[in-house]
Amino acid sequence: MQTSVEARVAGPCQPSDAEEAPPSSAPVLGVLAALSFSHLVNDTLQSLVPAIYPLLKDALSLDFRHIGLITLTNQLVASILQPFVGFFTDRHPQPFSLAAGMTSTLCGLLLLAVAPSFGLVLVAVALIGLGSSIFHPEASRVAHLSSGGRHGFAQSLFQVGGNLGSSLGPLLAAAIIVSRGQRSIGWFSVLAMIGIGTLIGVGRWYREGLASRRIHPRGTAASSRRIHPPLPRRRVIFSLGILMTLIFSKYFYLASMVSYYIFFVMGKFGVSVQSAQLHLFLFLFAIAAGTFLGGPIGDRIGRKAVIWVSILGAAPFALALPYANLFWTSALAAIIGLILSSAFSAILVYAQELVPGRVGLMAGLFFGLAFGMGGIGSAILGVLADHHGIPFVFRICSYLPLIGCLTAFLPDLSRARKPAET
Repeated sequence: MQTSVEARVAGPCQPSDAEEAPPSSAPVLGVLAALSFSHLVNDTLQSLVPAIYPLLKDALSLDFRHIGLITLTNQLVASILQPFVGFFTDRHPQPFSLAAGMTSTLCGLLLLAVAPSFGLVLVAVALIGLGSSIFHPEASRVAHLSSGGRHGFAQSLFQVGGNLGSSLGPLLAAAIIVSRGQRSIGWFSVLAMIGIGTLIGVGRWYREGLASRRIHPRGTAASSRRIHPPLPRRRVIFSLGILMTLIFSKYFYLASMVSYYIFFVMGKFGVSVQSAQLHLFLFLFAIAAGTFLGGPIGDRIGRKAVIWVSILGAAPFALALPYANLFWTSALAAIIGLILSSAFSAILVYAQELVPGRVGLMAGLFFGLAFGMGGIGSAILGVLADHHGIPFVFRICSYLPLIGCLTAFLPDLSRARKPAET
């Protein structure tokens, strides 16, 4: 009999074994590929925002505080709503919400192309952030539902599309927007419309699966409980707190790289904007290349081991980066991106296993936290950069991966656990 503690951890709305649809024997690769491509589109459009910071800074006479506020607005709108979206869709699935989210991104993109003032830029990036807040939790849930039980593989395949998109944004900005100006951002609306069409197809699959009961909207909670017996509620909350702290360390560090790496390379080595954007592309491409490793390896050896390596393993390279020459700065940034990128898929699937039956809520919480930490970090680091300079920011942030030591306090979910005491 389930204890009261376990019942509170599991929540009143988890499906019972009787209502749980069994996982399919293999991943639905067509759906996962469509989700990964849509994630590529979404994050390509999202990454155009930081990639055009130098252009906006010159065109609108902005300082680093304004740059930080742009990132803060974009990522806070994305982060605050995501847990609520996940919580709502756990109970009320919305098959076509993914296409609606991409439509919001399209509107923000078109406004950003013509925005003549800092205020309208903030409105535009807020609409782009709103699109992300709708897209990520529900897309992560559909990836979970189509995983065939290979949750780490599915999340990594979904995530690698997003990271490839993040790496393409600066490259496309360097090739198109820098030479043709702000209005050329509107050209990317074609990409957004392709994404909308793809997500309508995913929505149809999701709707048909719900109607035929091939899939259950809340995922594989019963099978998760059989594999991982419930932990006491206090231990679950403590473990979630550690995971959130690890997300803080990862995304504060990434905020320094994504928002200010261009300025760091330009200021320290005197390279051009286009050259600096290519260095940012190499860092983001390394993140995309490493993303796929975390999920499948976590399926085999456990999420905790992957989290250990992916955050703490980046520390020595992060500590060396502020003092390197141009070649080694680029090389170290690529190594950091490769190692650090495997963390998020492992953390997200670990959280979903820790709190089974709350796939959307956990996805919304951790995607939202990731966006929020990136936005808050960018704003804080922008103020520090105005007062102390970009090199100071990079020296301070180099210590953040050491927080990965907290992974030692996470329970090992790959081992059998004793149920909470009755």
